[in-house]
Amino acid sequence: MRHINSHLPSMDGQAVIVTGGTKGIGRHIASAFLEAGALVAVCARSAPDALPEGGGREALFVQCDVRSASSCRDLVDTVGAAFGRVDVLVNNAGGSPPADAATVSPRFSEAIIALNLTGPLHLSQAVHSWMDKQDTGGSIINIASVAGQRPAPSTAAYGAAKAGLLSLTGSLAQEWGPGVRVNAIVAGLMETEQTELSYGSQQAQDELAATLPLRRMGRGQDIAQAALYLASPMAAFVSGATLEVHGGGEPPLFLNIMQRHATPS
Repeated sequence: MRHINSHLPSMDGQAVIVTGGTKGIGRHIASAFLEAGALVAVCARSAPDALPEGGGREALFVQCDVRSASSCRDLVDTVGAAFGRVDVLVNNAGGSPPADAATVSPRFSEAIIALNLTGPLHLSQAVHSWMDKQDTGGSIINIASVAGQRPAPSTAAYGAAKAGLLSLTGSLAQEWGPGVRVNAIVAGLMETEQTELSYGSQQAQDELAATLPLRRMGRGQDIAQAALYLASPMAAFVSGATLEVHGGGEPPLFLNIMQRHATPS
């Protein structure tokens, strides 16, 4: 089936897995790939009330706990059997609630690292066994975060895991080329279904957005379009790359202090 929106790259017949694709940014990614003509499978620990849709079709749901290596293998093999191939993996599942680094339990930290780092590794290993035997190879896209590039107080384990995910991206790209391309998207401050939990009140969100060069927070479709690019033939020579989708980035604190104390001209 041809994609409906002509501005999207064609992903006709491509088999795509989007982890955490039932809500938030992952749902936007899944819908974008469906619109572009792909066959899309999404996973989560429990089935959603409604599946992502696009191009007149809906995604396939497969239950999976990405923290479990065996569950990851089962997911990939189920999708491979259903679609006959696996062309794209989007490692989107992740996140963390705030936690005090001095007192948080080891079990919590281990779960966060498993969700955000070892899970993507297990899934990448599982799809590699499919992609490596395909003449067309495949594409792996890791959804990382600015928390992996700068300090992440109150989410230390999450930030460390996302930093590790960026390192993993480069290592796998080196090891698995030329057949499998591996890239990362660094998401900046994002609007999600739970924006208030991350950034506080609407007033706080507006003030944060105003500090960014593009004067708004990111949206799910911003990440989805970046993922489509990296998965498409337009990015055929892009591997081991980090694509920063953050509206220009957060300004350094010293600039704000300097501006507040500047002598009027």
